[in-house]
Amino acid sequence: MDSPKEPLQMRNRGVTDVDQSSVINPGHPRSMVQLVVAAVVFNVTFFPVWQNLIKAWSSSEDYSHGFLVVPLVAWMIWRKRQELACWNGAGNWWGLVWLAGSLALYLIAQMGEIATLASLSLVAAALSSVLFLYGSQILRAVAIPLCFLLFAVPVPAQILASVTIPLQLFVTKVTALLASWAGIPLYHEGNIIHLPQQTFHIVHACSGLRSISAILALAAMIGYFTLRRWRWRALLFALGVPIAVAVNILRVFAMVAASYFLSLDLTQGILHTLLGMAVFAASMILLLFFGKGFSLWER
Repeated sequence: MDSPKEPLQMRNRGVTDVDQSSVINPGHPRSMVQLVVAAVVFNVTFFPVWQNLIKAWSSSEDYSHGFLVVPLVAWMIWRKRQELACWNGAGNWWGLVWLAGSLALYLIAQMGEIATLASLSLVAAALSSVLFLYGSQILRAVAIPLCFLLFAVPVPAQILASVTIPLQLFVTKVTALLASWAGIPLYHEGNIIHLPQQTFHIVHACSGLRSISAILALAAMIGYFTLRRWRWRALLFALGVPIAVAVNILRVFAMVAASYFLSLDLTQGILHTLLGMAVFAASMILLLFFGKGFSLWER
C-alpha cells in the first residue's frame, strides 16, 4: 500500500516545482502578466523621473550617452534569460521594506525638487522590487545590470562646479608643458593658453568631465564581461578616470599643435567632431588593452 503513494508524492513535488519556476519563466502567461503589471506600475510611479532624465540627456552632451544606457541594461538582463527562467524560489519580504524606503526617498526628492536624489531612488526601487517579487537569487543576477542605470544619472551641478575648475587648470598646465616640449612658443594664465596666432580657452567642455562618465560606463561594461574577480573589475573601473583625463589632454594638445604647425582650427566643425571620436576610440582601446591584461593575470 505504501509503494503506490510514493509516485504520487513525486508527481506532486514536480507540479510544485513547475508552478514556482513559472513565476519568472518568460514563456508562462502568469509570469508575463506579473512582469507587465509590475513594469507598468513602476514606470507610471517614476514617470516624472524618466521625464527629467530624458530632458537632461537631450539638452546636455555630457549625458547624451544616457540614451544608450537604458537599452544596454535591457540587453544585459536579456542575456541572462536562461538563468532567470530556471528560478524556482520565492520573493523576499525584505524587498518590500527596502521598496518602502526607496519610495519615501522618492517622495522627499519630489517635494524638495532634488532631481539626482529622485533618480537614485528609481534605481533603488528597481532593485527593491526585484528582491520583493523574485528573491535574492534573481536580484544577484540582475543587480549589476540595473546598477548601470547610475551612469545615466546627471551629477549635481554643485559637485561638477567643485571639480571642473581644478581640472581645467590641470589640463591647461599639462597641455602648456607638452607644447613647450614640442617647441611651441606660448604662455598660459589660468585656463587660457596664448599662441602667437591664436588663444585657447580651456572651458568646461575641454576639462574632460564630459567624457569621464561615458568612459567609466565603458570601463564597467568591459570589466563586467571580461573579468571574473571584483578587484580587477574595480581596478579597471578606477583606471577610467586617468585614461579619460590623459586622452583629453592629448586632444587639447592636438588642437594647439595643429594650430601652430599646420594652421588648422580643430576647435569646431567636422574636424573637431572627428578628433573627439578618435579620442574616445583611444580610450576604448586602452581599456580593452588593460582589460585583456587583467584577464590574463587572473588566470
